[in-house]
Amino acid sequence: MRTASIEDDARSESRQPLGGWAKRLLDLMVASTALILAGPILVVIPLLIKATTGGPVLFVHQRIGFDGKAFDCYKFRTMVRNAEEVLEQHLSCNPQAAQEWAANQKLSCDPRILFFGKMLRKSSLDELPQLFNILRGDMSCVGPRPVVADELQRYGAASHEYLKTRPGLTGLWQINGRNTTEYSHRVLLDTQYVRTWSLRRDLSILMRTIPAMMKFDQTS
Repeated sequence: MRTASIEDDARSESRQPLGGWAKRLLDLMVASTALILAGPILVVIPLLIKATTGGPVLFVHQRIGFDGKAFDCYKFRTMVRNAEEVLEQHLSCNPQAAQEWAANQKLSCDPRILFFGKMLRKSSLDELPQLFNILRGDMSCVGPRPVVADELQRYGAASHEYLKTRPGLTGLWQINGRNTTEYSHRVLLDTQYVRTWSLRRDLSILMRTIPAMMKFDQTS
């Protein structure tokens, strides 16, 4: 039994995320450059969060990464402090909202989101701290969006495709409708990305991400 365990650990360590060293090098280059360019914004946003809402600046939540390993995913806080309680109460009192949440894991009118948080989400600036996740190796610049453990079940048979790569800051979902698409379509896009990956396609997705971010009607 001990030998089998050692062999399993060795196989796990030998597995490499999708794209290997080439994708990792691109991640380091892009994330480092983005952090330098976004430096002033990364200073201003925390000050505005403190001034308008008080409380913690960052929202840290466990997500599932490459090979099923959990990691702390960073975002600027856009919700009230007791977000889980507010969500539970809202869904229990609103069957239509509960149905929407069950279908997409998102709400078009989310009572948890603060006023300043809405602006951060519309501009996707709330996700800037995930550049540090990329430098740490938790995430990639391009890939499926990171999901929580329960959410991974929605991928069904395609979950093994998700686990082959590091989750991404952007991806096919972001440039193809984002929140206007159903969750099942998101799974199809993530599966397609993994099965047809190329460094050239990552570059193409990165170039198309900024125009996609400008489509504020497609963000939550």
